[in-house]
This record gives sequence, C-alpha cells and structure tokens, in this order.
Amino acid sequence: MGVGVQDAALRYFLEVVRVGSIAEASARLNVAASAISRQIAKLEAQLGSPLFERRARGMVPSPAGELLAQHVRRTLLDEEQVVNEIRRLRGLERGVIRIGCTEGFAVDLMPEVIGAFRERHPGILFDMRVAAPQAVTRMVREGEVDLGLTFGFVPEPSVQVEFLGNAPLMALMALDHPLAGQEHVTLADIAAHPVALSAKDTTARQLFDLACGTEGIVIEPVLTTNYMSALWRFAEISGGITVTGRITVLSRIWRFQVRALPVKAPHVGHRRYEVQSMIGRSLPDAVRVFLAHLKLCLGRMERGEAPLSARSIFVKAEV
Repeated sequence: MGVGVQDAALRYFLEVVRVGSIAEASARLNVAASAISRQIAKLEAQLGSPLFERRARGMVPSPAGELLAQHVRRTLLDEEQVVNEIRRLRGLERGVIRIGCTEGFAVDLMPEVIGAFRERHPGILFDMRVAAPQAVTRMVREGEVDLGLTFGFVPEPSVQVEFLGNAPLMALMALDHPLAGQEHVTLADIAAHPVALSAKDTTARQLFDLACGTEGIVIEPVLTTNYMSALWRFAEISGGITVTGRITVLSRIWRFQVRALPVKAPHVGHRRYEVQSMIGRSLPDAVRVFLAHLKLCLGRMERGEAPLSARSIFVKAEV
C-alpha cells in the first residue's frame, strides 16, 4: 500500500487518531462520517489488522494503528519537506520553522534566539506555539512542530532529544530585596516574604511543592498565575519573590534590575529541559541549521557567556 499526500484514506485515519472520534473527524474535515468509516475499514482489510480500539469515550489507535500513524506522520512531513526544498531551490532563502515551547522559553529566550538567527537568514519565518510541557512533546511526536523546547523530570522516550540541560529552581527578586545580597536562599527564607508561584500543572511548581513538603514548610503564595510574565514582573517591582527555572531567566537577569539566587532545598535540581524533534525524521535544512544555532545559544548561556542579542550570536553552518 503506497502512502502519499493525496491518499485520502490515510488522512481520514490520521484525523480520527488525532481527535478520537469519527464524528469529530467528519465535522473537522467536512467529509461524511460514513465515508471516513468506509475508508478506515478498507485500510483495516488491506492491512489485516484493526487500527482502532472502540471505547466508551472514543476511539484510540491499536498497536498496529499507532505504528501506521507514526509512519504516515513522518511520510507527510517528508513530502512537505521535499516541496519546500524544491521551492527554496538553494540556500536558506525561504521556509517556515515551527517551534513548540513552554511559556518560560517563549517570553525572552526564543525571541532573542530567533532574532539572532534571522540576522543571518532573513528569509526564514517562524511559527511559535506556546503550550504546557507535555503538550509540547505531543506536538513534536505528532509532527505539529519541527522542534520542541520543554521541561521534564525524566528522559522522554517518544521523541528524539537533540539537547538537554539541567533546570534547577532559582528565586527571582529585585536588586533591593532584603535577600538579594545572599549567595543562596532556603525555603524558610522564601516563606518570610510575599511569594508568587506558577500554576500547579507546571513542572516548576510541582518541584517547589515537593521540596516544601519534604521540609515540612507551608508557603501560601500571594499570587498564583499561569502567566509567566506576571510572575517575573511581580518579582521585579513588588518587593516579592517568585521561583523560576535558571535557563529561562538568564537573559532577564542580564537585561533587568533583578537578582536570581539558587534555592537550597531537596529535589530542586531534579528537573531538566530538552530540545526535541520527531524520531526518525530527516529535518529540513533550515530547521537543521536553526537547531545548531539554538544549541550554540543554549550552550553559551549554560557556560555564563555573553547575553543573547540579535547581533551577538551567529552560527556558521554548511547546508
């Protein structure tokens, strides 16, 4: 069975995998549900295996269905890449790079990295989607983005990890904060001041709550939000503290009047960040060169070298 961009049956199948329902896929594709059911049945007959398990809450891919879905996603992306390569003809003259990342990376780091890259390759455009850590990995796995930048506690086996680093927690505060002169802070130090924390579904908050539980310290935040910029601004101007990852706040330390101190507590170093791509996919030239640029930028930040700016860091890479 050939797999191609024009193969409607495979596109119908992939949409049902994505939404978990023939009815929902029908509405999204504007195709009759009976036609989708018929095409999926034809695929199952050709392969000699069921592609879905029907459950009360919808349809989920069977083991055979998951294998087919992975193959189709890679094939569609490879065909998209060929079209883009033909249009581009030569050099990094045109193209769109799709990035998925958590908000911490989206506020400062990614705009700076992208700006520096476009100084050298102005024809490359970017589509950046901001999502929760697990959602970023899902987008990478399913081919919705070319690269993902996200946090986690353990290695993610469902994607290719292109770069990884540690993401310990830091306490962020203004330069005139009473704790700003210390070399590090404890949870007891933090508890004595107004604190703003991220939402409980973030890895930073989960790590912070775990550390507090281990030490038996209760910290009631005066502000809880899922908006990272609000947390950082709270620390900059209100005399309070927020807790954030080291890598996401480095450029803010360089550019704003803020101080970031290591948090001395159990577990706070047990978090990592990853640059992810789809397993088995051959990355387009523009994505491959941008990945090298991103890794260089992250490496420089890890070593405490010069801050990122649109004119300070470039990667020279052969296509």
